[in-house]
Amino acid sequence: MKYLWLALAAGGLLSGCSGEQSKMESTTSEAQSSTATVMLNTSMPAPIAKKVPYEMTAHGVTRTDNYYWMRDDTRTDEEILAHLEKENAYVESVLAPLKETREKLYDELVSRVEKDDSTVPVLSNGYWYYTSYSGENEYPIYLRKPQQDAEPEVLLDANLMAEGHDYFSIGDYQVSENNTLMAYSQDTLSRRIYTVFVKNLETGEVLSDVLEGTSGQVEWANDNTHLFYVKKDPQTLLGYQVYRHKLGTPQAEDTLIYEETDPTFYTFISKSKDGDVIYVHHDNTDKTGVTLIDANAPLTAPKVFLPLKSGQEYSVAKLGDTYYVLTNIDATNFKVMKAPVSNTSDVSTWQEVVGHRPGVFIQDMEVMKNHLVLKEKENGMTRLVVHNLSSGEQHVIPTQDPVYGAYFTGNTQVDTETIRIYYSSLTTPASILDINVNTFDTEVMKQTKVSDSFDSSLYGSERVMIEARDGTSVPVSVVYRKNMFKKDGTNPLYQYAYGSYGATIEPTFRSSWVSLLDRGFVVAVAHIRGGQMLGREWYEDGKMGNKINTFTDYIDVSKGLVAKGYADESRLFAMGGSAGGLLMGAIVNMEPALYKGVSAHVPFVDVVTTMSDASIPLTTGEYTEWGNPANKGEFEYMLSYSPYDQVEAKAYPHMLVTTGLHDSQVQYFEPMKWVAKLRELKTDNNLLLFKTDMEAGHGGASGRFKRFESTALEYAFVLHLAGVPL
Repeated sequence: MKYLWLALAAGGLLSGCSGEQSKMESTTSEAQSSTATVMLNTSMPAPIAKKVPYEMTAHGVTRTDNYYWMRDDTRTDEEILAHLEKENAYVESVLAPLKETREKLYDELVSRVEKDDSTVPVLSNGYWYYTSYSGENEYPIYLRKPQQDAEPEVLLDANLMAEGHDYFSIGDYQVSENNTLMAYSQDTLSRRIYTVFVKNLETGEVLSDVLEGTSGQVEWANDNTHLFYVKKDPQTLLGYQVYRHKLGTPQAEDTLIYEETDPTFYTFISKSKDGDVIYVHHDNTDKTGVTLIDANAPLTAPKVFLPLKSGQEYSVAKLGDTYYVLTNIDATNFKVMKAPVSNTSDVSTWQEVVGHRPGVFIQDMEVMKNHLVLKEKENGMTRLVVHNLSSGEQHVIPTQDPVYGAYFTGNTQVDTETIRIYYSSLTTPASILDINVNTFDTEVMKQTKVSDSFDSSLYGSERVMIEARDGTSVPVSVVYRKNMFKKDGTNPLYQYAYGSYGATIEPTFRSSWVSLLDRGFVVAVAHIRGGQMLGREWYEDGKMGNKINTFTDYIDVSKGLVAKGYADESRLFAMGGSAGGLLMGAIVNMEPALYKGVSAHVPFVDVVTTMSDASIPLTTGEYTEWGNPANKGEFEYMLSYSPYDQVEAKAYPHMLVTTGLHDSQVQYFEPMKWVAKLRELKTDNNLLLFKTDMEAGHGGASGRFKRFESTALEYAFVLHLAGVPL
């Protein structure tokens, strides 16, 4: 919701964000920090929301929600919209003295985006596909060319298509087997509900075929006449139906190929490298599966690869008459098997390729004609291992950084000796590498340019292990500017984490963090339980009835970094978004005095109420992550940590909360209610700022520059609180 993410020094900040005018006035005479000379504007009172008691009873427990009225699924209620606008006006009023700071930070952040830029071309069916940006354009142009040195053909110009829209996003685009037709999807509301269009690439004509209410994904059958797509439930926003569409016919006549009746599953589609099979993926947090559609015979019935089973997960990759299967069957941290195309559902016919090793988590695989390449983690450290399918030999691909993040990308060909990866570390900007799997000769196809003055050697990174309260060692990736880091407890700390869905936050480069590093901050990524940095058990130990470990790990990492001299205990800053925003809500309830400032972006904070309402988008797909409140024990456990339910009359740290009105993952009313309740109960004079993007959704603004406005806002907030001059 939940499912992908500024300050006087410790002496005192003028804020008055509890919503009471008397508190606002009492802060105006407080002394400024010696290092921050800007006085914030405290003349405008914070918006105070009305209270309309709404009772909810479950398992003998009655909860009264005074702000339930803030929910409006249509997003048209004038009173609600007016309150959000008041909150936005309040943010701008309080931070008006930081206007110049925000503008300078925005310019600085944008300066690290190369104006004229393009992606590395990817070969598909005889054409090289890539996207290109130019000048001040917010959106890419999608292009292709038959040879690398040929003149490109413009497929889509998102800048022209975005005209007249406050938000615009291309979801997916796929070209037919004969290279003459292109299906593409677009979203102009930011609810992640896409409309699919079809364009004739020879004439430029957009055909009459319009497919509405989709997830955005589309795949062509090889007859150039039929295409497949996933339709979303308009209420829950879950993709649950796979349809086959015949060109030239209305959507109402499309054929339903698969319907997911279990609302805990996500459904999506993809296509095999050889183009022969369209995969229908069934994804639940503790069981996954695949259904196969013959792309060469799209009118035939689909076939189940292996029946779904609780606790059983697998993904597949086709190579000739064999499927390679990455699975956890009798293998907690996964193993690789191969299954014959003719009989995939009989596990007894499968053969082991790479066996299970308890201490090694196999995270991903890429299959080529003669090689299998695995992404593995051992003790949280990534490595890429090449297996020769003929000789059985295996070798680790050498890398320049001991701690890094890597992903397979753009590997569309089977008959090749080259693997392409995205590679980055906390000090190495994002790079696209082509690596020969026989010789390991590496070609840097592209490295993202940060700026003319950026020098990666000025920065250092470390992997630090912090002991949690239960004795578990939690890995933390730390980065800093070498000449500003002293390890004597004087550096302010900006700590980030996610900690849910098994999502592993890799230690990769983020150009925006340079603005903090260059001002003396240490930035830390806490690889807390709930992710899979240390394997599948690391995830299981941070979900459902073990969720509390995610929160205590984060807190213990903060304290551990202070104890080891990485951070100034009076200048700790926490940041998280979505499920990481739930994390922020939990830690401020548990240890409110620990952090100077907290940034909670699109936070999933009203856990029990949301998970109790199946009509709220994506809720049912989350039961195996958080629990189902219909079950008494799961209800009680969620209630024990739900940030909204656990708000109390006590002091809270300075807080910046952000959301998007059209958010499809975490509905805007969750943070809206949370802020209203915090204002009602909190006893401090600290800042509580709530900013809503009235055009955007879960991922924020859609343009490549506009998105930095929210980052500049957050960093101005953090730097001011830290007493760090711009």
